[in-house]
Amino acid sequence: MSTESLYIEKELSWLSFNERVLQEAADRSVPLIERVRFLGIFSSNTDEFYQVRFADVKRQILISQEQGSNDSAKQLLSKIQSRVLKLNQDFDSLYNEILLEMARRHIFLVNELQLDNHQKAWLRKYFRNAILPHIIPILLTEDINLLEFLKDEYSYLTVEMQQGEKKGHALIEIPTDQLPRFIELPEAKGKRRKTLILLDNIIRFCLDDIFSGFFEYDSLSAYSMKMTRDAEYDLSLEVEHSLLEQMSEGLNQRLTAMPVRFVYQRDMPSEMIDVLCGLLKVSSYDSIIPGGRYHNFKDFIGFPNVGRYYLENKPLQPIQSYHFTSARNAFDAIQAQDILLHYPYHTFNHMTELVRQAAYDPKVLGIKINIYRVAKNSRIIESMIDAANNGKRVTVVVELQARFDEEANIIWARRLTEAGVHVVFGVPGLKIHSKLCLITRREGEKLVRYAHLGTGNFHENTARLYTDFSLMTCDDEITNEVRQVFEYIENPYRPVKFNHLIVSPRNSRSRLYDLIDREIAHAKQNLPSGITLKVNNLVDKGLINMLYQASSSGVAIKLIVRGMCSLIPGIKGISENITAISIVDRFLEHPRVVVFENNGDPEVMISSADWMTRNIDNRIEVGCPIRDPALKKKIIDILNIQLTDTVKARVIDKEMSNQYVPRGNRRKIRSQIAIYDYLKHSEKQLRKKAEKAMVNND
Repeated sequence: MSTESLYIEKELSWLSFNERVLQEAADRSVPLIERVRFLGIFSSNTDEFYQVRFADVKRQILISQEQGSNDSAKQLLSKIQSRVLKLNQDFDSLYNEILLEMARRHIFLVNELQLDNHQKAWLRKYFRNAILPHIIPILLTEDINLLEFLKDEYSYLTVEMQQGEKKGHALIEIPTDQLPRFIELPEAKGKRRKTLILLDNIIRFCLDDIFSGFFEYDSLSAYSMKMTRDAEYDLSLEVEHSLLEQMSEGLNQRLTAMPVRFVYQRDMPSEMIDVLCGLLKVSSYDSIIPGGRYHNFKDFIGFPNVGRYYLENKPLQPIQSYHFTSARNAFDAIQAQDILLHYPYHTFNHMTELVRQAAYDPKVLGIKINIYRVAKNSRIIESMIDAANNGKRVTVVVELQARFDEEANIIWARRLTEAGVHVVFGVPGLKIHSKLCLITRREGEKLVRYAHLGTGNFHENTARLYTDFSLMTCDDEITNEVRQVFEYIENPYRPVKFNHLIVSPRNSRSRLYDLIDREIAHAKQNLPSGITLKVNNLVDKGLINMLYQASSSGVAIKLIVRGMCSLIPGIKGISENITAISIVDRFLEHPRVVVFENNGDPEVMISSADWMTRNIDNRIEVGCPIRDPALKKKIIDILNIQLTDTVKARVIDKEMSNQYVPRGNRRKIRSQIAIYDYLKHSEKQLRKKAEKAMVNND
């Protein structure tokens, strides 16, 4: 078997993941409005794929041309374009199917040709009052530099003005940053239906209101288009530029970066396509895709439910941690025992409450936290500012290179600095992706440190949508090493050793290799061995090769990989002992967890790091051992629930077939709901146990 056939190209594996998202939109057991929203998620994912993955392949081709090397990147590009075309076709047919299903539920998404007279009159008034002030057409001439101002995040209408044989073209941005994409129209009394229209179609309906009086024309027609740019950018390395200035400059560069995808309405006239491709400097290596009438389907993530309540997911009431709710304050709770929270099943309020209390607790001397992505109105950040105002020593490590969040993080960094917070921008050349918070508190004569180590961001919004683990502890050995991580971030060239934490890029690769080697040694001695790994992405070939070696030695390996998986399970003599599944459901699976069987004494670790080369070698990431036996058992139980999922689990295989795990005669287990029930029962048992102890004490 050739070396290359041992791995799946990560870009194709990523598209396979997005196909699983599309499967959720196709699943008739998923509530109808949620199916619409999955179309939006698919679209948003596709945008990012082109901005990052596709753009990288295009750069590889250009580099190969310069060096005269092989054309493997061209072959990969061809495979990508073929797969994307198939996914887009599936998307279009699925969208039409869902529209029909919505109509059966008396919800109609109409275009400008399907309006009654009352709706037309209402829309013209609405357009003039609410929409027209945001519309400024851009005339397309040879002199215009379209790349200077066209935005990635927006859909556009290209308008053709025809007078006799003469044609002119203009571009209208759909102003979704100012206005909602979906507008509910009034209905005649007595009608049970709900009618929505897209902002795009309102503009199409009112084109005359925009151009009349300024241009002479016999007819107007409009066609949608969208462009996606390369999301990478170069930073100035001049010494006099601060990192803040460099990042601001980088964002401006991204705004004028070259396109990698041009999507246009498939019935757009060929002359108009040629004009746009010329102005956008679209190359033969870019993806030019004929599409439907609407682009920027990512807005469908927020599609409103104007119908019955059962057309969207029934809310799961966030679980309160008994350890926190029964304690006087968050510090007493953590002092009593390590606490493990699993979002979004547990409420994120416990985390925001911890930092809120730290901001004014007179015993707290300092707070350190590292920020990768935070909510738009972040209570975490506000607490850091409040803490600084209260005289605490506050250090916030802001990752300015968090892709697509750079601008927001620059704004936060400036605001924190103005409030007197010590802002650190981290290590040159290394993204800081760890999820750490450290609070130092004077208790009597000694200093006690409280630490948060997690798999997800300090983000109130995503904590309601992503599954993640958070460990809160005051274990001296762990908190001391968390303190060392913050020192390492500020002084990366000072020697540092971690005995308990796995810290990229210091020791992650060597530690993980050693832990896999230990399982191999146990297997060869016929001792209990095994590895259970849950990550978002598994693409690092060094770690994959170690897993192949472990499988060949008889180590049973179970993988739960949400996204990219370059490892191929089931290869005879290489990966026969490896099984892999992916779970896509109402919540985005986001934790990184690994369990090593360790001769019957399982070692459990949570981490911020995926098993990708960038996370192991080129970022600051932190993995933490779970020491409390009850918490270890809880994580193992949760992983086992996922491994027995018979509803939302798909098999990962060489063909990327995305077949659902066969259920056979087993009962239905939808792991996300089962985990919620498990955690709810666990908290209930804790409460009962405490109440029983109180009765016995009385």
